[in-house]
This record gives sequence, structure tokens and C-alpha cells, in this order.
Amino acid sequence: MSDLIAQHADLSPSDVEWLHLLVGDWQVVSDLAFADLVLWLPTADGSFVAIAQCRPSTGATVHYDDIVGSSAPEGQRPQLAAAMAEGRSQRSREPRWFGAYAVREEAVPVVHDGRPIAVVARQTNLGSGRTPSRLELNYVEAADDLLAMIARGEYPAPNAATGPRRGAPRVGDGLIRLNSEGEVLYASPNALSCFHRLGVIGPLVGQSLVEVTADLVEHQSTVDESLPLVVMGRAPWRTDIEAGGVALSLRALPLTDHGQRIGAVLLCRDVSELRRRERELMTKDATIREIHHRVKNNLATVAALLRLQARRMDVPEARAALEEAMRRVATISLVHESLSQTLEEQVELDDMLRRALRLAADVASTATRVSTRQTGSFGLVPAQDATPLALVLTELVTNAVEHGFPGRESGVVSIDVQREGSSLRVVVADDGVGMAEGIDVLGRASRSGLGSQIVQTLVVNELGGTIRWEPREGGGTQVVLEAELRDGASTSR
Repeated sequence: MSDLIAQHADLSPSDVEWLHLLVGDWQVVSDLAFADLVLWLPTADGSFVAIAQCRPSTGATVHYDDIVGSSAPEGQRPQLAAAMAEGRSQRSREPRWFGAYAVREEAVPVVHDGRPIAVVARQTNLGSGRTPSRLELNYVEAADDLLAMIARGEYPAPNAATGPRRGAPRVGDGLIRLNSEGEVLYASPNALSCFHRLGVIGPLVGQSLVEVTADLVEHQSTVDESLPLVVMGRAPWRTDIEAGGVALSLRALPLTDHGQRIGAVLLCRDVSELRRRERELMTKDATIREIHHRVKNNLATVAALLRLQARRMDVPEARAALEEAMRRVATISLVHESLSQTLEEQVELDDMLRRALRLAADVASTATRVSTRQTGSFGLVPAQDATPLALVLTELVTNAVEHGFPGRESGVVSIDVQREGSSLRVVVADDGVGMAEGIDVLGRASRSGLGSQIVQTLVVNELGGTIRWEPREGGGTQVVLEAELRDGASTSR
């Protein structure tokens, strides 16, 4: 719509924003009016171009095809031009025929800052040809009030609730008309059913809705402070009311006449099932986070026990084996710690790996000062991939530190990460002595060491990837790991 406006007219940013506000909240008007709404923008050549349209969900549509971007028909232009020039609604005396059905048309100027900037065409399909019910009459009267507010520049309300919200009520869910004092003038059958489920006994018409709802929520522990303003129709906001295990979503549309409040339209919807499911999801998320937290604590305890046992070992080989086991358990613990701090089953791997790899480098060598450097980003990694990936990288860095720098005072282990969608390529390289005995010409580990077996098993079975060892250009060794992460992986931070 912004492109069409910039192409055909010269409107100020505030005018453009006003049209966006209108289009963002005119579905309720279309449903109340049982009519298609088309937003026509005047052009420099005296014509009109359609920049938005809305079809009713409560009645038959007039435009089965999209007309956005097309020019107004020749027969409709005089009515649109009169609405712009006079600044008031223009209703056709006779219906216009669209093929086999007649259409009643009305042109309503869209006024902003005291001047018309566009025209809303209200087009009602008269194909049904039956006597309207009381509900339909109340719908249309509410639509007339809202369209009159558009023509006076009083609708949409700039401070109305914006953005999507689950459970937002629609016209067909339930409608209540209020007078200026907040008393009920009319309640649709669906609205009555909603309030009956909430605990209201007897009719609503003639009752003050704020008093009715106050009796229902007076014993509740917390109440939305906007509730009284919404149920009295004083503010164009949304709120929820809960009582007896039933939840209603309420939305108020204040009706004004030259700035004076004359009543309101209140939309309501029973969202009890939605709220119940949301609570179940919140409980599930909290339970999963607590499980990850407890697993992290248990693993930390296991690592501490292994550390204590290692200190009591007199045999160097046994002490080294226990320290390696402690390091692996600590790596898994870090993954669960990250999962316990988020609602998503994904891990921000970069920060966690920096800590794990730095610890691995420090523990693996006490005689050589080895620094780790990382380029690129892992991004968000699914939990089922995070643990094997963290273990593999920790093993590779530990192996590089232990065997790559014999007799040297310092060294560097670099981790280069390349991530495109779910495709991951990681190169772990060191500037040490180079490839040692036990690596065949194909670059595959032929050693029977536990670390190599762990790496191979995790890469092939858990990550479904490949890994190879090869000489690094300029000296040293590099290990190339390639894998496809599972669905749900993201590079966003």
C-alpha cells in the first residue's frame, strides 16, 4: 500500500500512517456493515486508484477478484469525487448492478487533520433480498456510527491496541452495544452465551456492564487495571476477564460524535480453551527448564566426584583418564546449563563453547600456553545437536593441545566456523608439529584411542556428518568437520 501511495499521491507521513491505521482496523467495520470496503486514493489526473480492500466475513462479497491497483470505474468516480469535495458521505439512490446481483454503494471520506485524504467505498451485496434480523440491524447501526466517525476523522483511534494478540474477538464471536453510561442496549446471542458461561444469570440489556463484571471478579487475586475502562466503552483497548474457570477476551470500540462519547461497541470471545492451552505450554516450558537445570546440577556433582577421585589416584594413567571423563561430563553440563536459561530447545553455542574450549586448553596442558581463537558463528543450534557438537570440538581442541605442541612454550588452536542455514563446516587447526603417526593417507583416524573413537562415533552417528584430518598449510594439523544440523536450526542470534 505504501508503494501505491508513493506512486499516485503526495501525502505526508502522518497521512500515510493514518491510512495504515485505518486499514489495520477496518475488518470490524466490514463485518458489521456486511459490506466490502475499498480504499480509493485520488490521483493527480482526477481519477481514483484502489490501494486496499476488505471483504466481510459475515456476508457475501462484491469483489471476488482483487482490485487493488486498479482505477475506479467511470460510473463510480462522480460519487467518490463528491465525497472528497464535500467532505461528507455520499450514498447512491439506486443500486448499481454487478452482473446478476445489485450492489448498494456509499462513499465515505477519510478525514485526517480536518481534511479528506481518501475515500472508503462501502459496497453491500443485495443478492439475499430478505428482511434483516434484529442482530443484523444492530450490526449495521454500529457500522454506520463507525463510518460516520471515519468521515469526521475520529476513527481509527490512535491509542487503540496494536499488534496481533491470540484470542482477539471478532464481530461474529459476540457483540454488545453500550450507551454513554456503559449500560447494555443490545447483546447478540453469542455475547449472551459468553457471559452466561462466565456466570452472569439473567438478561444483560439494561444492566451496567461494569457492575455485572465487578461482581464476578471481586474475589479474584489480580485484575487488569484496564478492565473497567474497556467494559464501560471508554477506551479502545483489549483485556481479558476470568471467573469460574472461564476466560473472555473483550475489545471496546468507543463511539463518538464530534468528540463527545455517545456509546460503544464491545466485542467478546470465549478464549477459555486458548488460555488453558497457554497455561499448559507455560507449565511444560517451566518443567523442561527445571529438568535441564537439575541435570546440569547432577552432572556438575558427577564432575566434582570424578575430580576428587582423580586427586586420590597415584597412577598417572588412571588420574588422566578420570580427568578426561570429568572434562567430558563438564562439557555436557554446560549444554544443559544453556538450555535451562531459555524457553527454546536451542543453544547459543558460541559463548558456551568459548568457555568449554578455554577450559579444555587450560586443563590439557600446563607446560604450554595455548590460546584458542574462533572466527565465524555457530548461531542457534538444536539441543539434540549441541551436545555431540560440543563434545567433538572439546575432544579435538584437547587432542591438539596435548599432542600438537611438544616442547613448545606457546601455541594457537583456531576454530573457523562456516554456517549457511543448516549446513555447518568447522575447521579446527593448530600451528603445532603436524600430523603424527597413525593417520592414514585418506585422513582418517586409525588410532584406537578413546578420544578418536568418541569423535568418530558422535560425528557419524549423532551428527550424520563427516570428519577428516589433514596437514595444515604452513605447518600443523587441521580437522575438517561437515554436518547438516537438524530442522529448527537458525543462524540468528
